[in-house]
Amino acid sequence: MDVDSTVVAITGAGSGIGRALAESFAAAGARLVLGDVDEPALTETAERLTLSGADVTARQADASSADDLAAMIAGRPVDVFVANAGVMGAPGLGGEADWDRVLEINLRAHVRAATLLVPQWQARGRGHFVAVASAAGLLTQIGAAGYAVSKHAAVGFAEWLAVTYGDDGIGVTCVCPMGVDTALLNAIRDSTDAAVRLGADAVVSAGTVLSPTEVAEQTVAAVRDGRFLVLPHPEVGDMLAGKVADYDRWIAGMQRYQRSLRAQASPSA
Repeated sequence: MDVDSTVVAITGAGSGIGRALAESFAAAGARLVLGDVDEPALTETAERLTLSGADVTARQADASSADDLAAMIAGRPVDVFVANAGVMGAPGLGGEADWDRVLEINLRAHVRAATLLVPQWQARGRGHFVAVASAAGLLTQIGAAGYAVSKHAAVGFAEWLAVTYGDDGIGVTCVCPMGVDTALLNAIRDSTDAAVRLGADAVVSAGTVLSPTEVAEQTVAAVRDGRFLVLPHPEVGDMLAGKVADYDRWIAGMQRYQRSLRAQASPSA
């Protein structure tokens, strides 16, 4: 897809990967529709981009609300939708409310956006859906069940969209990074909860922590080229191949990895 002059809508655009995506799409010539539940952060992003000459519309929006998503994309024919908003969720199994929140934002927000946009894209014969998932959606996330499960589901939904609507001119890109230097990662790294920090340790120990800009630039390139999977950490592809080749060996390896992380975190280590 030629990104220049397209309308790109991005959730969670106030900071982190969302802000970097807005900057990268703007640099590619796109017009932006930005949403975030954090209104001050969203305003800051919009003002920065407007000063740089970008065409920006911003609206406070909770990605888990169908009404907010509909209001966010109303008024402009969206060509590319980026489902970027996400939360880590509770450590361990969590509770009912924890599961509701993580599934609403990390999965059902994607479903709701696609429900709103796919019929429009089918009528126009073009459109592109970007799911910002995680390497945890291809491998798994030590520490937080809700995050791992919701990101697996987000990857599965993106695959289903690509298979089902590819012949209608609708492209899909799924972005699966490991560690990215964002407020989300920093919050769990700095947590006073040992179970939360275990998840952060698993992420930062597995590979280089990338900048949001590196992830965003690869995502824009994938949309331009019509590619499905974006692996900002290429080693994830090798890990995934090993997982599929021998699932039992992979699970045993992940168990060893978890034990090693726990041992390193122990005061007696």
